[in-house]
Amino acid sequence: VGGANSAGQAAVFLSQVAAHVRMLVRGPALSRSMSRYLSTRIEASAKISVHTRSEVIELRGSGHLQSVRWRDDSTGESLDTPSTNAFLMLGAVPNTAWLTGCLETDDKGFIRVGGDVADTSAYPDGSRPTGLESSIPGVFAVGDVRSGSVKRVASSVGEGSVVVAAVHQALERG
Repeated sequence: VGGANSAGQAAVFLSQVAAHVRMLVRGPALSRSMSRYLSTRIEASAKISVHTRSEVIELRGSGHLQSVRWRDDSTGESLDTPSTNAFLMLGAVPNTAWLTGCLETDDKGFIRVGGDVADTSAYPDGSRPTGLESSIPGVFAVGDVRSGSVKRVASSVGEGSVVVAAVHQALERG
């Protein structure tokens, strides 16, 4: 999710290991917020599909992500796409209003994690979120959407790879 250079770089990177990468972009075109070289590379990739004027409206699943519900704002059509992963590359203005009442965010809408989480009532036995874990046990935030992140694709990819072990630990906890 995202349409600037960080999202484009992540899409190209992920297309090397994923069966398919679907980019959801709020704006009307990649060229408005992405370098020409990168947008040309994305448009030429058979493993990346770009959906402009689109936004996530719901994440669905039971115990783990199973699908992403998104809306094509140019047609109003809502679609469900089976997915076990979602990456938000939102930059300086996060589109996280849909998380209100679900995950704790800072005053700018970025997701709080680890020691920055104030409300730990969802955690059992007085425990606290660790590292990149949000205010909900087993839900992690990395990259641009995380409060305090440096907003660079390299750090986002690094955080994503680091959080894999934490996801496995969360799944073991049940």
